[in-house]
Amino acid sequence: MLLKIPQVLDAAGLARARELLAAASWVDGRTTAGSQAAQVKNNQQLPPGGEAHRELQALVLQALDKHPVFFSATLPKRVLPPLFNRYAGSANTYGNHVDQAVRYLPGGLQRVRTDISCTLFFSDPDSYDGGDLVIEHSYGEQRVKLAAGDIVVYPGTSVHRVEPVTRGERLASFFWIESMVRADEQRRLLYEMDMSLMKLRGKLGETPELVQLTGTYHNLLRMWADT
Repeated sequence: MLLKIPQVLDAAGLARARELLAAASWVDGRTTAGSQAAQVKNNQQLPPGGEAHRELQALVLQALDKHPVFFSATLPKRVLPPLFNRYAGSANTYGNHVDQAVRYLPGGLQRVRTDISCTLFFSDPDSYDGGDLVIEHSYGEQRVKLAAGDIVVYPGTSVHRVEPVTRGERLASFFWIESMVRADEQRRLLYEMDMSLMKLRGKLGETPELVQLTGTYHNLLRMWADT
């Protein structure tokens, strides 16, 4: 499932993130790429471990925790700590690649399966040219260039790339999720049911039929979830 979720970061969070990123020192982005991806990756990343990096991670994770649509769409079991990248100047593109299937949490003691890839945008789309995230799937290519504060989530199995940035800079956070529900088809069904339940509850209140359907949702989640 490819889903664009608006306004994950509010204005205050976005302003603080931009302030921290404006003062950042960047390094070669190939440090976190696998062997195949490193051949086509040409961007910059914020090195982990610094105070700014830790504050940015906390800011993003807190925003995600408060967002019900994000939770419904991803059903996170483990979230790899967010990373941050920059596309500008001569370090401005990332060719076709597939994300690594398994990554390690900091410290290397726990493995995380990358079911879902996520990109959270910090730059206004009219502030740079190019930089589209292009995701390939069975329905063809999807080109994604979202407003600042918006996020896109999509299957980690997807071939994807970032087109060259030819003006300005593209700042974003990227990270991966191991979902409680491994199968993308099952996550989609649960997400669509949950969104419909929310809308019906807003229109009708808590009717007996909605209570029963809510039970069906949770029983399906119970059946499919790996916690």
